[in-house]
Amino acid sequence: MLDMDLIRKNPEEVMAALSRRGIEPPIGRMLELDSERRGLLTEAEELKAERNRVSKEIGQMKDDKARQEKIEAMRELGERIDGLDAKLRDVEQTLNDLAVEIPNLPDPSIPDGPDETANVVVKNVGEPKQLDFEGLPHWDLGPALGILDFERGVKVSGSRFYVLEGAGARLQRALISWMLDLHTRQGYREMYAPFMVRGQTLFAAGQLPKFQDNLYKDHEEDLWMVPTAEVPLTGLHMDEILDGETLPLRYTAYSPCFRREKMSAGRDVRGIKRGHQFDKVEMYVFTTPEEASDELERMLGHAEETCSQLGLTYRVLELCTGDLGFTAIKTYDVEVWAPGSEEWLEVSSLSNCGDFQARRANARYRAEKGARTRHLHTLNGSGLALPRTLIAVLENYQQADGSVVVPEVLHPWMGGVEVIRPEADT
Repeated sequence: MLDMDLIRKNPEEVMAALSRRGIEPPIGRMLELDSERRGLLTEAEELKAERNRVSKEIGQMKDDKARQEKIEAMRELGERIDGLDAKLRDVEQTLNDLAVEIPNLPDPSIPDGPDETANVVVKNVGEPKQLDFEGLPHWDLGPALGILDFERGVKVSGSRFYVLEGAGARLQRALISWMLDLHTRQGYREMYAPFMVRGQTLFAAGQLPKFQDNLYKDHEEDLWMVPTAEVPLTGLHMDEILDGETLPLRYTAYSPCFRREKMSAGRDVRGIKRGHQFDKVEMYVFTTPEEASDELERMLGHAEETCSQLGLTYRVLELCTGDLGFTAIKTYDVEVWAPGSEEWLEVSSLSNCGDFQARRANARYRAEKGARTRHLHTLNGSGLALPRTLIAVLENYQQADGSVVVPEVLHPWMGGVEVIRPEADT
């Protein structure tokens, strides 16, 4: 969340920055509540100090009548203090309810725009592949190969679910294992984090309360299924003060992701592009404010390397203010070309979140012994997301005979399967 001190000192700048997102935040109301909160806090503290002082006097008084009068007066004072404390809690709750709904401030460098149509392509690598035969989109190619079963997925779990089988399941597992190994070589520490988290962890990551309706929750306990590994990774250092010499901390993790997608029929959701469950390999960084911008560029380079090693044509977009995520100050999207369905597919979104998540998580660091603590800066990015990476591999590597060549970098994880054929022994 935003620093209240920043809002207090620079309300016009905060409002101007948020207006670039197309929103009108209740900054004026927040300032009123903040002023009221501080007034109540001062008054309550003064009365508590008075109560402590008089309590000491009572203990030393010899006159029973005078002592009883003081005690009665202190009882009335205590009731006033209780009333102030209750009012303070209400004001703080109202202020907090407003604060948690306000998104992060966009970086001054990013383009303005109302929605994704104003995103800017900043890099193209390769030419979109044009197949010299009648290629198939993955929703036809997968079933024809016997590696993708929509009907059984729906039978087991309902709409927007599917089953990968044989070489298809192995190809997905190969992509996950290869990406984790690649990111480890790039300097990330592999983590295996819980796939269910507490509500506080989701709050820290910026998922609650704003995205509550998109999350799956245990109906008896405070446990939520993760929408991305970003969430448990954000929670790793909640309520901690890290040694600045250990920074940056770079993590990578695989997780299934669960989201209550609101989808309608149409080409955009055909096949396995969007579903309630998907897999993703995440990159995550805790660092200092001074290094955060460089870490974003570094992370982008690692996502690009993943696409390049898979031999995929890709492009990089810088998101405009209107398409920026709730927690981000700056975001790059990486999209790969899928020639079967003839479209660009987003496989990675890489964001610098500044200290927004760290404030929610109370995650701090101390640059050196004796220095004041500062909030960490966090960054996250897909490295890459499935099943869209799987879609791109299948559609780019399909052959005229209906088979799919497995990219060479994945061979060590495929158990000798280098070409997926309809008649393959899977």
